[in-house]
Amino acid sequence: MNGEPNGFATALRGAISTSGLSLDRVQARLQSRGVSVSVTALSYWQSGKRQPERASSISAVRVLEEVLELTSGALLGLLPPPRPRGASSRRERSAPSPAQTVLKPMLARIGAPHALEKQQSLKLVGLHDHCAVTEDGGPRVVTARAVFQATADGQDRWLLVYDQGQPEAPELTALRNCRLGQVEVDAEHGLTVAELLFDRPIDRGETQLIEYSMVDEGPPNPQWRHSQFRAFHRPVREYLLEVSFENGETPEKCWQYTRPGNHEPEVRRELKIDDANAVHAVALDFGPGVFGIEWS
Repeated sequence: MNGEPNGFATALRGAISTSGLSLDRVQARLQSRGVSVSVTALSYWQSGKRQPERASSISAVRVLEEVLELTSGALLGLLPPPRPRGASSRRERSAPSPAQTVLKPMLARIGAPHALEKQQSLKLVGLHDHCAVTEDGGPRVVTARAVFQATADGQDRWLLVYDQGQPEAPELTALRNCRLGQVEVDAEHGLTVAELLFDRPIDRGETQLIEYSMVDEGPPNPQWRHSQFRAFHRPVREYLLEVSFENGETPEKCWQYTRPGNHEPEVRRELKIDDANAVHAVALDFGPGVFGIEWS
C-alpha cells in the first residue's frame, strides 16, 4: 500500500494522542526496547516535517507500533516511498519548500521580499543563547546575544525568523543596541518574522553586538518540550547554547545533538550538568543545520 501525503503523520499523531503518552514517555518505552529515537525526531514525524527513511528509522517504526498498541503495519503501510537520492533528488530540493512559500509573503510585508535569495550583507559571527527552563507548562525565556559583521555599507537591521511551532508568537524584547521594528506572525504555520533595528547603521568591516529576549508563555509545544535548538541556514563561526534548569529539578540525562543540512545522520553526545544546574554546548564553524540540547 502506498502512503498518502501526511497519512503517516496523521495516524502517528492520533495514535500518540489516544495512548495518552507524552513524547518523552514514548521515547522512554522505545529506549527500553533497545530503540533510540529522539523526542525531536518523534515530533517531526508526527507533524509531517520529516518522515522515517533510513533502515534504522523504519525498524524504529515497527517497535513504535508495538508501543502504541497498533496492529503490525498500521504505521509502516502509510509511509510514502523514500525520497530519491542523487541528481534528481537535488533537483527536487531546489524547488521552494513550504517554509519558503510561507516566508516569502511575510518578508515582503516587512519590505524584504528577496531576503531568502540574495547574498546577505550581514554575517553572523557569533551567537549565545541562554535558555531558562521553568516548570513544565510555564514560560520559557531565551536571552540571545548576537554579533554581526557587515560585508556592505549601511547595514541597519537583522531579520529574525522564529519557528515557534504553535499559533502563539513569543514575546520579543530588544535589550541592547537595537529596537523592535515590524513584526509579522503566521499563526497557522507557527512562524514569526521580526526586524531588530540597530541603534546605528554599520559599514563594511564593522561589527554590531545586540541582545534580545524571547518569552514563550507555554504550555511548551511537543517539538521542544524537553529540548532547545537553533536552525542555521548559513554558517556561524561560533554558537554557544546554555540551558539552565530553574525549576529545582535536575534532568536524568542531557545530550548535545547536531543535524547537518545535507541529510547526514544526527550526531549526539552526552553532556554533564554543572554545579549551577545547567548545561552548555558549543558549535564552531557550524551550518547549515540544526544544533541543540535535549534532556530527559
